[in-house]
Amino acid sequence: MQAEKSILIVDDEKDILEFLQYNFKQIGFKVRTANNGLKAIKLASKHLPDVILLDVMMPKLDGIETCRILRENPKLDNTSIVFLTARNEDYTEIAGFDAGGDDFITKPIRIRTLIARIEAFIKRKQKFKKQKSDKIKIDNFIIDTDKRKIIIDDKEIKLPKLQFNLLKLLASNPERVYTREEIYKKIWGDKTIVGERTLDVHILNIRKKIGEKYIHTSKGIGYSFKSLK
Repeated sequence: MQAEKSILIVDDEKDILEFLQYNFKQIGFKVRTANNGLKAIKLASKHLPDVILLDVMMPKLDGIETCRILRENPKLDNTSIVFLTARNEDYTEIAGFDAGGDDFITKPIRIRTLIARIEAFIKRKQKFKKQKSDKIKIDNFIIDTDKRKIIIDDKEIKLPKLQFNLLKLLASNPERVYTREEIYKKIWGDKTIVGERTLDVHILNIRKKIGEKYIHTSKGIGYSFKSLK
C-alpha cells in the first residue's frame, strides 16, 4: 500500500490556509497547517512532512529564517521546501535558495500549477530514494550519496538537498552536457513549471560552495561537470 503523501502549509493568512488545506485534502494529502514559523518548526520536526509550503512574509519568524532553521534538522533532509510569496524581487529568491528552499511560487495562487509542482517534488523524492547508493569519485572530488556529503581535497562541503541532487546528476556523467530541458525533467519532474532563472540561481549557489571550475556552462544549451585532469 502506498504511503500517504503529507504536506505542511505555513501562512499567516487564514483564508489561504483553508483554501490550500481543502484542495490538498481533496487529492489525498495528509495536511497540517501553521500560521507562523515557530509553530511550523515544531510541527515539521514532529511529523517530517514530504513537502513544506512556506510563506515568506510572516510574523514572529519570516519564511527565509524558518527555512534556514528547518534545514539544520537532518531528519528533514528529504523534505522539500517550497516558498509561497507575493514578492518577486531577485534578492528574495536568492536568499530563499541559499537558505535551502527548493522552489518559489508567486501569489496569486494558481491551484493546478501549485499542485503539479508539489506532486513533482513528491515523485522526485521517491525517485532519488530508490536509487542505488554509491560514491562518485572524480579526481579530488567525491560525492558520497549514502551520507549526502561532498568532499573536495579532503574538505567537506554541504549543499541543500536539491542542489546536491543537481550536482550529483552532472557528476554522474562527467563531460556530458545536460540540456536545460533534461535537467528540469530529471530534477524537477516532467510536469513541473519552473521559473526561467531557477536553474541558473541553483548553479550559481553550487559554484559559490564548490568553486567555479567544476561546472561548465554551454551557452544556450545547458551545463556539464568538468574533470580537471
